[in-house]
Amino acid sequence: MITAAPALPMFLRLCPASPFLLRPSLHVPSSRRPTPSRLSSFRPARPLFPISAVEKTNEAAAAGEGELEGMPPEFYDEEWQARQRERTKEWHAYRQKEEAEEERITNEYREIGMRLKAYPQEEVRKARILVSSFIRAGGDVEEEIEKAAERGELTELVLMVIWNRLDIARRDDERDAIRSLDLLYRRVETEILKSEATPAMRLLNDLLNLHDGGDNEKWLKKCRKRMLEVFPREDPFTVVFPAGFNMENVCYFSLSGLPISSEDSVQDLSKSSITNLQKIH
Repeated sequence: MITAAPALPMFLRLCPASPFLLRPSLHVPSSRRPTPSRLSSFRPARPLFPISAVEKTNEAAAAGEGELEGMPPEFYDEEWQARQRERTKEWHAYRQKEEAEEERITNEYREIGMRLKAYPQEEVRKARILVSSFIRAGGDVEEEIEKAAERGELTELVLMVIWNRLDIARRDDERDAIRSLDLLYRRVETEILKSEATPAMRLLNDLLNLHDGGDNEKWLKKCRKRMLEVFPREDPFTVVFPAGFNMENVCYFSLSGLPISSEDSVQDLSKSSITNLQKIH
């Protein structure tokens, strides 16, 4: 006798195939997809009532009074607040003044750097090297300046380079550098003027340099010695007769009894006159 199979539970029974599973290419319309509600979690638990601007101001003032409870008592003093505001204004004014001073100094340094732009850069480089050699020479600076003057290297460009360094030292308030560069500038300028002066002015400069501020008699002796070196003593005949006058020819003509015209000079005496004189004798 055949017994019937036990019945399966409801959740294990096969359900009929869905027509959508049999057709994979069929697109499920979006309208059938459930759309969860995302705004449900942001809903307030209780309704919000509008707050007026007066209430907000009162709340902010109350909060501010609570934060300022630990401040010192002078913080609430009006005079102290006024003094602090004045100090702040003074500090801002001082800062603006310092910024203006820094800008002025920067412009001055820029102007100093632009002075040599008009000159050829190669000559500027040589002038700077020469000035640096003067500064490093120390006690031998006089000899270095004289050698440079003999070579013809002292020009206005060298003076301009020294002046720029002197100007920068004045801006930086370097007193030792100012004193040294000022003396160097004056010495180089004097040497340039000396090379451009006339011989008489050079001699006068040499004679004045011989005076040491002491005994004038010794200085006069040195001046006489220097004058004799520059202007040697002349022969007495050269004072009366011009340079190149031959006294032997004059004596020869005077002994021979021949007249000498005033228009004739020693340089114009020809061999023919001497030949004629020999024929007479």
